[in-house]
Amino acid sequence: MYDQLQSIEDRYEELGELLSDPEVISDTKRFMELSKEEANTRETVEVYRRYKTVVDGISDTEELLGESLDADMAEMAKEELSDLKKEKEVLEERIKILLLPKDPNDDKNIIMEIRGAAGGDEAALFAGDLFNMYQKYAESQGWRVEVLEANVTGIGGYKEVIMMITGENVYSKLKYESGAHRVQRVPSTESQGRIHTSTSTVVVMPEAEEVEIDIADKDIRTDIYHASGAGGQHVNKTASAVRLTHLPTGIAVAMQDERSQIKNREKAMKILRARVYDQISQEAQSEYDASRKSAVGTGDRSERIRTYNFPQNRVTDHRIGLTIQKLDQILAGKLDEIVDALVLYDQTSKLEEMQNG
Repeated sequence: MYDQLQSIEDRYEELGELLSDPEVISDTKRFMELSKEEANTRETVEVYRRYKTVVDGISDTEELLGESLDADMAEMAKEELSDLKKEKEVLEERIKILLLPKDPNDDKNIIMEIRGAAGGDEAALFAGDLFNMYQKYAESQGWRVEVLEANVTGIGGYKEVIMMITGENVYSKLKYESGAHRVQRVPSTESQGRIHTSTSTVVVMPEAEEVEIDIADKDIRTDIYHASGAGGQHVNKTASAVRLTHLPTGIAVAMQDERSQIKNREKAMKILRARVYDQISQEAQSEYDASRKSAVGTGDRSERIRTYNFPQNRVTDHRIGLTIQKLDQILAGKLDEIVDALVLYDQTSKLEEMQNG
């Protein structure tokens, strides 16, 4: 483990030199790649350097205790030794987590699809609540949200909303949100005050770059048609709506939000690329899960992952058995407590898997 850490530190120092090299600075693509690599290893190097300082401190203090000291000095040295040993344990656990294999998608932007599922209007309204929740969480993280497609219901909910969230480490924090989200509340349309249960589904897909997934032109069928608004009336006179179908997988994306056919095609292509990449990743994940089941998983999209209970102001994540009595705050975008717990649970499970494997 320590050989691995030393080679990471050596590479980090090498990256520092490379990033100040005028030749590298003038090559934007290479400079960006090396900057990203340096940023990804920085925390590991900082923790490792602190670890080496603590180990040296323990050695020096033990040496000092071997000498003849007065009572006060000996007491202080013993306290310091105890503190350093505790810190060493904490740093060792941190290092193990930092050395876990990284999900290659963790630092990617995402495309998120939210749909009202079981429960009609109430499910669509809840899809709107989830959309607002993720939007506010994204704002708190300094991320940017772009709505790619929205199918709004008459009472203000969403049958479907697709958005792109861009920023730092978006996928690493939101990848556990895929699944069925259940809501229990009295619908605003319900005069009798009975609690209804409805569900909305969330799908989180890493944005796929062209270099990662090569979709050949011959594999895409493009249909162009007139965009239509609510009630079926034509939104514009030109045929600007685009439907792209990926023939090998049968995945289709229709886009009519923009007045320009080119813009609709661009947006549709982003979603199509993400969905195709996601399907390939899901198939690979299913094969992996068949041999060893990931605890939190980003696997089964139909799995009920979370319940939002309004009467009790309670949110429960069923995968990790976490219950929080702060529904109002969570819907206001304060998701850190849930996100951090899911990340920690996943990391701990992977550590156990490595140790037992």
